[in-house]
Amino acid sequence: MPVNTKLADFGWGPLQERQRSAQADQNIRPARVLDVHRSLVHVAAPSFDESVPTPLNHEKGPVTVGDWVFVDESGKRIVSILDRTSLFRRRAPGTDYREQLIAANVDTLFIVSSCNHDFNEARLERYLAIGRDAGVMSLIVLTKADLCEDSSDYVRRSSKLAPGLIVETVNALERESLAVLDSWLASGQTIALLGSSGVGKSTLTNTLLGRRDISTQEARADDDRGRHTTTSRQMHQLPGGAWLVDTPGMRELQLTDVRSGLDDVFAEITELARKCRFADCTHNAEPGCAVLAAVENSEVDVDRVTRWRKLVREEAHNRESIAERRARDKSTGKLYKTIISETQRKKGREA
Repeated sequence: MPVNTKLADFGWGPLQERQRSAQADQNIRPARVLDVHRSLVHVAAPSFDESVPTPLNHEKGPVTVGDWVFVDESGKRIVSILDRTSLFRRRAPGTDYREQLIAANVDTLFIVSSCNHDFNEARLERYLAIGRDAGVMSLIVLTKADLCEDSSDYVRRSSKLAPGLIVETVNALERESLAVLDSWLASGQTIALLGSSGVGKSTLTNTLLGRRDISTQEARADDDRGRHTTTSRQMHQLPGGAWLVDTPGMRELQLTDVRSGLDDVFAEITELARKCRFADCTHNAEPGCAVLAAVENSEVDVDRVTRWRKLVREEAHNRESIAERRARDKSTGKLYKTIISETQRKKGREA
């Protein structure tokens, strides 16, 4: 169990305090979600550490790692999920267009990549869009800098991916090398790690923890990629009091409901798009397209424009598909309630 004496040690802040003050039932207790399983949720607070049943059919959707919840007087049941300061989500893998929550109430996002073959600008832009849309501080952490002859090119390419982006290079095996991250690791702060499989997230987590809680495997010799071994999202408390959310490696990160994040990450292209002759310009071949004109004049990188178009189309498609699914589920739910209500009324008349 984490050793903490007050809620602030768990990340409790003004938004959560306002919600507690508005509660009529003073017997409920607040707790932080540290781990989520299929049927149980691990929650903790000062002098409280329990595994309780996973709440179903909550109006805020499923509970996720980092959530604040209210637990009943017995400490055995979650009665509500508090409003979140931030929320990371994606379209779940598969074809049924479900939305998957990644983590909630995160203060800072460490987007982890590595100085080798795994470095991928398009993937980093996806992570950045999620972070910017959630409104949290996002920075890129480049691992395996010690195995690279010159990491400056990776830093240069990363720095160009979003306005004001901070990029740090580290050796994830050495705590001294990670001192550049300490500004974001104050007590009570919550940091999430996002990155694809094998970039060193588990090694980074182990070094920050000062122990080997997270299993890792050696990198494959043929491509320098490690085999990611984290299989679930969970929160770990660091020695300085910050909380770290490790996530499984996610090469498939389908975007949904992050258009503002995309506009922020691709700010220079978004600004150009507003100057196009047609409001519904697709930036492919239309006359008067300011984006294409900028490409022709070498004012913007054509590969970056191509990636932007792809992500905008993907985000719009997923957003519309998930909205349609929600509407179908809501309609089906109403139908079931009508059938159940009618059945109960019929039984009452017969009695």
